[in-house]
Amino acid sequence: MQKILSLLCLTTMFFLSPGSGVSWAAVGCSLDDPDRDTRRLFPESTGYKTYLITILERGGEPLARRIEGKLGDSFEPVYETLDVPHPYYQIFKGKEHIGWVFGVNQKGEYGVLQLILATDLKGKILNFYYQRISSPDAKKFRNREFLNLFQGITIDDFFQYDPKTGKVNDPSSPLVNIKNPIERNDIDFKATLRGLKKNIVQFYEFWFKK
Repeated sequence: MQKILSLLCLTTMFFLSPGSGVSWAAVGCSLDDPDRDTRRLFPESTGYKTYLITILERGGEPLARRIEGKLGDSFEPVYETLDVPHPYYQIFKGKEHIGWVFGVNQKGEYGVLQLILATDLKGKILNFYYQRISSPDAKKFRNREFLNLFQGITIDDFFQYDPKTGKVNDPSSPLVNIKNPIERNDIDFKATLRGLKKNIVQFYEFWFKK
């Protein structure tokens, strides 16, 4: 496979620090097996290029504030720092660029959620899955019927979602049709929507903003 960078597996980790309990380590969300995963998401692909991008390098504090504004929420000061490397996989069929794969780490009820998106060239969702979810309800979140509800969702749709309230502001948005797959609580469901919105917003800021 064609690559620009050879990545180590970047996952969100936690560790015990003396006197401070559990701390989150801010690292990016790479694919577990890029060769396998990109081919599974884009069966017609013949290769990919991998990029690592940080907010710090692309624009620093001004970019961070712009992303927060579009997200509608503030970054977590520990695990959403500006120096987190975000991997992007640019998918090719021959010489033709046909799509993107990229993910984000989001704090959930029982730990990190690793949310992976496959999109078209403009960021419309073609496929979504949890690479990691630590929850007794993981099977329900990973149910294909639930995941398929995100197909076709765009950044404009996510702009209607308020991560602070967990509400969709526009009743005509397709996001209103995506319901929490469990009855116990909505912590991981809200975390999923926030993480996906952040993922899409960062994608646009990194690749379409000059």
